[in-house]
Amino acid sequence: MSAIAQWSGVTRRYRNVVAVQDVSLELHPGEATALVGHNGAGKTTLIKLLLGLIRPDQGTVRVSGVDPAGAQGAEARRTLGFLPENVAFHGAMTGTELMSFYARLKRHSPKRNTELLSLVGIAHAADRRVSTYSKGMRQRLGIAQALIGEPRLLLFDEPTSGLDPASRLDVFNTIDTLRGSGATVLVSTHALAEVENRVDRVAVMHRGQLLAAGTVSELRKGVDAAAGLRLQVRIGDTGQVLAALPAEVQCIERSEDVLVLRMPPAAKMPVLRALAALGEVVEDIEITTPGLEDLYKRLVEPQASAA
Repeated sequence: MSAIAQWSGVTRRYRNVVAVQDVSLELHPGEATALVGHNGAGKTTLIKLLLGLIRPDQGTVRVSGVDPAGAQGAEARRTLGFLPENVAFHGAMTGTELMSFYARLKRHSPKRNTELLSLVGIAHAADRRVSTYSKGMRQRLGIAQALIGEPRLLLFDEPTSGLDPASRLDVFNTIDTLRGSGATVLVSTHALAEVENRVDRVAVMHRGQLLAAGTVSELRKGVDAAAGLRLQVRIGDTGQVLAALPAEVQCIERSEDVLVLRMPPAAKMPVLRALAALGEVVEDIEITTPGLEDLYKRLVEPQASAA
């Protein structure tokens, strides 16, 4: 599958500061990718490179096969929709007027503007001045303007920054809708738990470097993240269960009828087979896997220790 956007060996410096270093990453049609990392990780710089606002010092950037900062960059940018981290709209304009302004700016018809406002849930406020909008409503308006012209690639920089829980959920529901419609979505965020089940792939940035990229399952394999089990055991038989398990299994919690275990991923199936052989001694099994926040820590902590 050909990439709709890609960074190839990209390095970008701001004087003596290396914002991103030797980053190679692709965004494929119909996928949602989370670009995660703390502030200063290089996420916004990568987005600016895609937008053609800055050029790399080394490497290449392509959007639909075109250099977004080159002679054909304007055409490449027509395939993009962008939501900045901090949206700033003229408060005296209504939602309808602002959408019409952006449609003209992007050289697209305003015919779908009402539909887009409805999609993001603010059609009822279309004729109100933007100065009366809440933070969440302005964020939704920002998403609506990003959707003008049915862009093939959508770039959202910290789309839930400063929002209340209900508004954050609304934003990700909108992203789910876009993802389901076949759009390519890049979400730059440090809200790891929010995006874990909302994207196809995750790219982990830290101090300008791309530490890992792939599905959450692939990230788990890459860091050899331990699997966990919580067992409900027949009262008094926890010792029998522990004796039947491979040596690499760690018991991190034990009571008369409960065991909490941790083990390498490769040991999971041998452990499950050993537990099945115990029959009714094991009454229930709950499998736990590391979430994205835990995986991020496992990737970043060795880098922080080495700094």
